[in-house]
Amino acid sequence: MRFSYAESMIDPTFYPALARAAEDSGWDGFIVPDSICYPEVSDSKYPYTPDGDRGFLEDKPFIEPFTLVPALAAVTSRLRFQTFVIKLPVRHPVLVAKQASSVAVLSDNRFSLGVGVSPWPDDYRVMAEAWPGRGRRMNEMMEIIHGLCEGGFFEYHGEFYDIESIKICPVPSKPLPLLVGGHSEAALKRAARLGDGWMHAGGDPAELETMIARLHELRKEYGREQQPFEVHVISLDAYSVDGARRLQDAGVTDCIVGFRNSYERGIDTEPLQAKIDALRLFADDVIVASRR
Repeated sequence: MRFSYAESMIDPTFYPALARAAEDSGWDGFIVPDSICYPEVSDSKYPYTPDGDRGFLEDKPFIEPFTLVPALAAVTSRLRFQTFVIKLPVRHPVLVAKQASSVAVLSDNRFSLGVGVSPWPDDYRVMAEAWPGRGRRMNEMMEIIHGLCEGGFFEYHGEFYDIESIKICPVPSKPLPLLVGGHSEAALKRAARLGDGWMHAGGDPAELETMIARLHELRKEYGREQQPFEVHVISLDAYSVDGARRLQDAGVTDCIVGFRNSYERGIDTEPLQAKIDALRLFADDVIVASRR
């Protein structure tokens, strides 16, 4: 079982010290979220708060992931980094492939690209991308990113993208993992058919087991059951040794763990040392103990 540290929307100067402390304490990964902008006027709902309120995001500092990860990779040597998740269909796939490939090279293959569709039409409107067809477009984008990051010339002719034969350089020396976020049937199919893993954002534990079982079914249907596949999960079970072992038995490969409620309104005021103390205590009590 691997453990990834989740902290976001904080004083940006905290990140290097937190990454170093996480690595030194035995954590395996570091989660990096994505948010482009906050609209002044919106009726969009957030799927992971009880009332759909997204006001907690206002004035929260988000450093762009393809900028933040190389900075953190430069002060660490072992820690892996995962985006959770890049809002893929509001971007162009060739640019994302170039960015992700560059980050993977600079981090010595310690980067996994977690992708999702984004729950808000606002993001699409601001970025001048179409909201309808976003799922099918994302499928094509994942195929393009995989193709370009493998190296050599690559061309693509699909419903949404018509890309002439091109190549990017450099590309990572190992395959860039694409992890798919989302709880819908469409997201599970996308992860099973095109992804190298799935990212779960929390919820009913019984539903988690159902979704993991469904992923296994789908991967078998697509003939991919023998290929490596990661399952990254947010779960209260991850906060104890016994719980982490239950998750591992259920097919989870990576637990995502954080220590504060990111949905609270207002700027985070927790001191850096308190954050470091929390991640070190968890590492001693759960990560180290779970590996004995």
